[in-house]
Amino acid sequence: MSNTTNNSDKYNKRRWAVPTKRAQGYAEERKTKVHHRGAKQGKELTDYEAGLRSGYLQAQSDHAGLYKYKKALAEGKSKAEAKAISQTKGKKSK
Repeated sequence: MSNTTNNSDKYNKRRWAVPTKRAQGYAEERKTKVHHRGAKQGKELTDYEAGLRSGYLQAQSDHAGLYKYKKALAEGKSKAEAKAISQTKGKKSK
């Protein structure tokens, strides 16, 4: 199924780079669906709280991608090349 290969490439773009401590904690809490710190430690996350964590993690991704994009443009790369670099996984850019 060659169509599956194309779809896997589509979903293999970096969503967020190395997270900060807060982002890493939020990601862990979202996976387990339980508070890990604070007064609510051990209690289940509500849908609202899970949504807040998703929004924070998406913001981390947006900032990391925008940083890589602007850095690539400053290095003289084209807009298409900069976009591809900003969506790659990992710390290194092309």
